[in-house]
Amino acid sequence: MDSEDCFPSGYDAFRRTCPSHAVLETLASKWVHLVICALRRGRLRNGELARKLEGITPKMLTQTLRILERDGLVRREVFPVIPPRVEYELTELGQNLAGLLNQIRAWSEQHVPDIKDARARAAEQQEDLDA
Repeated sequence: MDSEDCFPSGYDAFRRTCPSHAVLETLASKWVHLVICALRRGRLRNGELARKLEGITPKMLTQTLRILERDGLVRREVFPVIPPRVEYELTELGQNLAGLLNQIRAWSEQHVPDIKDARARAAEQQEDLDA
């Protein structure tokens, strides 16, 4: 860690060159968020994840799982059977993160009406300005 990348007290995600900035960038992906939340309850196969995560493409699911595995958040297990069976589960680090992300997901679901109301008011104000 270069001293110019982070504060002396540790990492600082506000600094673009700090490694924690890159971690936040990964976590900002909605698919990373949703895959981690989906795996919170236990192991799932690729097809199970695809069905649970409505709208994710096979390519995006594969990319997301690879990123999470690379970062030590997800463990991939291949079973030596025919046809091959692959299951994904959260590591201890992933479980730790899942609790936080689940709270964010629950907050977003709880406050959908508030956000929709705010967006409607903003649209009305913009229409008034455009008129």
